[in-house]
Amino acid sequence: MKHRIITIDGPAGSGKSTVAREVARRLGFTYLDTGALYRAAALAVISSGVDARDGVACASVIDKAEISLHEDKVYLDGRDVSSDIRSPGVAEAASAIAVHADVRKRLTALQRELADRESIVAEGRDTGSVVFPGADLKIFLDADIAERARRRHAEFARKGMDADPSEVFESMRRRDEQDGSRRHSPLRVPENAFVVDTTHLTQEEVVVKILSMVRQALAD
Repeated sequence: MKHRIITIDGPAGSGKSTVAREVARRLGFTYLDTGALYRAAALAVISSGVDARDGVACASVIDKAEISLHEDKVYLDGRDVSSDIRSPGVAEAASAIAVHADVRKRLTALQRELADRESIVAEGRDTGSVVFPGADLKIFLDADIAERARRRHAEFARKGMDADPSEVFESMRRRDEQDGSRRHSPLRVPENAFVVDTTHLTQEEVVVKILSMVRQALAD
């Protein structure tokens, strides 16, 4: 049986993580949170004391780290770091290490290994453009930055994390700038992707819209 690959890319706060997880659940596919992989890698780099600007050193740390995903949990060297990787500091470090080609090469290989074993819904920033260019369906979610920052702040609040709204907005603005201007695999709309603006849509509306696209793509 041929394994299917659905990719959902987009900037931070566009709703792709929540939507991708739910789409995967309803399809019976595995949810691949590529952002979590990069955050776990960034946490490994932070813990090692290596400079995030040193691509060779970062790649070396990641080579030695054991990063895995299991039932919505993220593990680094056998430890559940699902909560640790959601801090603004780790998010910025993830964006910083993501500019390095060697880092991306190692984490891309990890993503493709999973797709070789099962059907997936992969969510990230370059899953449709670089990691899985031959995906069965590519989606790019977007939203106004003010709305994306509001969602991220609400997420922090639900988890009991204290964050200043203006700092969340500024962190997201910097993340957008880094992701869009990096030399290797910049954030962009993948070729043949469907763009969905989620600014004024509920989560359920986005999920239903994507599921309709998936059924049509798989039927074709």
